[in-house]
Amino acid sequence: MFRFDDPIYLWLLLVIPVLVLLRLWMWRRQKKNWKRLGDPDLLRQLSPDVSRVRRLLKFTLVLTALALIILMLARPQMGTRVSHEKRNGIECVIALDISNSMLAQDVVPSRLDKSKMLVENLVDHFTNDRIGLVVFAGDAFVQLPITSDYVSAKMFLQNISPDLIQTQGTDIARALRVSMSSFTQQDRIGRAIILITDGENHEGDAEEAAKEAAKKGINVFILGVGGTKGAPIPMGNGGYLQDGSGETVMTALNEDMCRQLAQAGKGMYIHVDNTSDAQEKLNDAIAKLQTGQTDDVVYSDFDEQFQAFGILVILLLIIEACLLDRKNPALLKLKLFKKK
Repeated sequence: MFRFDDPIYLWLLLVIPVLVLLRLWMWRRQKKNWKRLGDPDLLRQLSPDVSRVRRLLKFTLVLTALALIILMLARPQMGTRVSHEKRNGIECVIALDISNSMLAQDVVPSRLDKSKMLVENLVDHFTNDRIGLVVFAGDAFVQLPITSDYVSAKMFLQNISPDLIQTQGTDIARALRVSMSSFTQQDRIGRAIILITDGENHEGDAEEAAKEAAKKGINVFILGVGGTKGAPIPMGNGGYLQDGSGETVMTALNEDMCRQLAQAGKGMYIHVDNTSDAQEKLNDAIAKLQTGQTDDVVYSDFDEQFQAFGILVILLLIIEACLLDRKNPALLKLKLFKKK
C-alpha cells in the first residue's frame, strides 16, 4: 500500500484539472480565431505541417510530469510490515494530579506546568523504556496506555488540563490502583509509578494502595509539587478560587502525607520546587531500576518511493522536448498504402 509523508501536497493535484479547463478554453478561443481568418478546411490545407495531435500530446506529457512532481514532493512510501524489536528497559507509569489546586503558581509557571515539564524531560532520557500516563483528580483514568512511542507521550502530555476530569478532589488511592493495572504482565522487568501531586488527598485508603504496589514489586515515587506556605488558585478570569463565604482558597503542599505515602510504598519522596534538583534525583533513581527485555511490535516500516516518480518525470520531459510541434517532413512523404 502507498502512504504519503505530507498529504497536503495531494491538494496541489487540483491544479491539474484547472490547467485542463484553461487549455480547453484557449483551444476554443483559438478555434474561433481560425474561423475569422477563413474556411477551416482551406487553412488546414495551407498549413499541412501543423499538428494538433502533437500539441495535445506535448501538453499531456507536461501535465503528467507536473502531477508526478507533486506526488514526488509528497514523498510516497510503500511497504508496511510487522517487525518485533527486543529492547532492554523499564515500564514507568506517570500518575499526574490535575485537580484545580495544581494551577497554583507558587512553582513557576504553575504546579501543573512544572510537572509536565519534568515528565517531558524524563521522557527525553528514555531510550528503550515504556511509559504510560494516568491523570487523576476526584477520579482517575488512563490518558495513554503504556507504550514506547515517546512522540505520542509528549503529545498527550501537552493536552493534559484540569478540564479532563469534571469530578474535583484528589483521589490518590484510585490513581495508584489505575496505575498498577496499566503495566504489562511481563516478568523480570523494573516497574515504577511516579505520582505527582500537591498532596491534598481528599479520599482515604491511599497508604493501603501504596502498600499494594510495593507488594507487587512496583517502585513508588511520590513527587510533591508546590510550597508549604500556600498559594491561591487562579481561575483564568483574573480572579482566584473562593470558598462559600467569599474567602480566597489557599492551597499548600502536604509534605507529611507525601512522605507517608512514599514510606508505605517503600519508595522515595522528592520535593519539586523552582530548582532542577527534583529532576536530577528522579533521573538518578529511575536509572537504578532493574531493566528487562521487552518485545515491541513495529508497524511503520516504509520505504521511500519518490525516486521512481523522479525517473518517470525525467523521461516524460525528455520525450516532450524531443517531440516537435510540427509534423516531421519525412513522415509526410511516407505513404504506406498506394492507390492502384
